[in-house]
Amino acid sequence: SGKVWRKRRFFVKKRGISRNRMMLKVSQKSRSSIALSLAKRVIVRNTSTVASKQEANISCFHDSRVSFPKSHFAKFRNQPLAHNIATTATSRPCTVNNGRFLSTAATAPYDHSTNDVFPSLIVGANGSIEPRGSFAEAQAQFLEPDMEAVSSLSSKLIDAKMGIVAHYYMDVELQGVLHAINRHQLSNFPNDESLISIADSLAMGDHAVRMVENAGVTSIACLGVDFMAESVAAILERNGHGNIPVYRAAVNPIGCSLAESAERDSYRAWLQKGRESNDRVLHVVYINTSLETKAVSTSIVPTVTCTSSNVLQTMLNASAQIPDLTIMYGPDTYMGDNLVALFDAVLGKVGGVAWDDERIKRELHPAHNQASIRKLRDSIDVYPSGNCVVHHMFGSEVVRTVKEHYDDAYVTAHLEVPGEMFEIALEKSLVNRGVVGSTSNILNFISEKVDEAAAKAANIKASGDKTRLKFILGTEAGMVTSIVKSVQEILARRGCDSVEAEIVFPVAAEAVMGVEDEATGLSVVPGAGGGEGCSTAGGCATCPFMKMNDLDALNDVVDMVLTGEEDIARLRGHLPPDRLQGKMLGGVKATDLGSEPILHMRHFMKEGSMSDDLVRRITNKC
Repeated sequence: SGKVWRKRRFFVKKRGISRNRMMLKVSQKSRSSIALSLAKRVIVRNTSTVASKQEANISCFHDSRVSFPKSHFAKFRNQPLAHNIATTATSRPCTVNNGRFLSTAATAPYDHSTNDVFPSLIVGANGSIEPRGSFAEAQAQFLEPDMEAVSSLSSKLIDAKMGIVAHYYMDVELQGVLHAINRHQLSNFPNDESLISIADSLAMGDHAVRMVENAGVTSIACLGVDFMAESVAAILERNGHGNIPVYRAAVNPIGCSLAESAERDSYRAWLQKGRESNDRVLHVVYINTSLETKAVSTSIVPTVTCTSSNVLQTMLNASAQIPDLTIMYGPDTYMGDNLVALFDAVLGKVGGVAWDDERIKRELHPAHNQASIRKLRDSIDVYPSGNCVVHHMFGSEVVRTVKEHYDDAYVTAHLEVPGEMFEIALEKSLVNRGVVGSTSNILNFISEKVDEAAAKAANIKASGDKTRLKFILGTEAGMVTSIVKSVQEILARRGCDSVEAEIVFPVAAEAVMGVEDEATGLSVVPGAGGGEGCSTAGGCATCPFMKMNDLDALNDVVDMVLTGEEDIARLRGHLPPDRLQGKMLGGVKATDLGSEPILHMRHFMKEGSMSDDLVRRITNKC
């Protein structure tokens, strides 16, 4: 009949309804009608990029408040939850009216012309959160976690002696629960290692090692995509903890468009051509790639891993340390092009004002000047065909709206976003009104600006006026949970009620769709039309791969660990990919080759220079 079938999760938060799972097969139109009839507030989420042969899954949540379970691994149980989490339970985070959010976007007839200004969350004093726009309401819904879910998961983690490392891009419901458990642990046991860490991809492995060594965990749940679980397992093994299993949240592959772009034959051909065409070449590979990519790359060309936080310094140090070096960067094309653009800005090609040698030495690298930066810029060879599906969506419409409506805002951009969005943030960063970098860089920048404003407000006699800082969030929307928590902690610590932070989601108008059920009063559903808040016209809310990690899936894995022998066979399906197990490349164990670029990066981060072994490989071309 021409109906399009999609897999969606409908999260219906309705007081008095116990948590159940119901499976419904519905068309897009009837699905909206059924779900919206069940409750006044609906969040629609993609859990797969596949749009056929799939089902809608409706989950209902009881909104009760319960006390924290009573033992590290024993003593965590003896502390009440009360003041750590439930202190904000009396003040609802969102403005509501008869159980419904108040929002122009959610109640007015859908019109593209009224959706040019982006949705946002306004974070204020005393834990207040005001969502503006339907997509923001969807994000705000789970920032205040379900205490029943918090209590249940915390108790099970303690019994299972299990740690969790999660990426910043997890969905807001899952992050809200994890933050709540983590906050309780840090508040009551500040000298103990937390069982939960939410971090970027590099730090996840380090936190897993500390959990094993300091907290005695016997297994790790890795909430991210497959290459992250693979990396965490490799780092544990390198630190003597190869016996600690690392479990993914899903049995099915949790892919990554960026990582997969480096697994093509074209990537290997690009590396081989670079190796043959240059006397001294270094392959700087983004950490967000598989262990197999790192191993194969190392077998072809000298390779060092980088993160979005250290990629710039990696290039600067390598070029200063090794004369006449060609740097091959991949697989993220946008990040590579943006790094070239950054060097163009230093050379005066962006903004029109070149940095002098003193500023370059002071702010970039003491061994560089205008001439060396120009030589470095011209030596960079960027892989032309790799990108992240999320950051790829920050296109022309988003850029136009930012320029027209948010000239007064701070602009943040991950290094992976397309050039137009990056250039705005880069120009802003030159005058301290923006930041370009990693997820951690973005979080730290927003936190620093809010802290500066709160400190300033504390020194000024109260006037009744509020200062609102606007931040364009140029990365995956899952970051908002960590940002909100940081802003709330800063305002509470400063005792400041006159500063607010508005987190703006740059989502294109086409990233939401209208529904025909007028009786519900909810006429805009985020994500249903464009795929979880994404639109090819520009703007993206969430990563469909990351959202394969959800609270139900995590609970299922923890339950299997608790049952032990009964579920060993099922748990094997949750282990990271082992494509390199038992394989050799050039007479060397493939797993060792895959770890080598990470070790080179670790050496650089610790010593501030490329390792002697890596330099030898580059200069001897062997």
